[in-house]
Amino acid sequence: MSDNNDLTFNEVCEILDKSPTTIKRYARENLLFTEQHGEVLSFNKAEVMRYLACSDR
Repeated sequence: MSDNNDLTFNEVCEILDKSPTTIKRYARENLLFTEQHGEVLSFNKAEVMRYLACSDR
């Protein structure tokens, strides 16, 4: 993890309990905001938690 506000791709897959293919689709469809750091994709932790909370309803 790059800092306390970012999650790695694998962490997001684990937290949301989704396959890598699904997380890539979510990022491509802008369902989850991503940042590219070189070849590394990172996700905002607060946004992932918000998505998780909304998907539990």
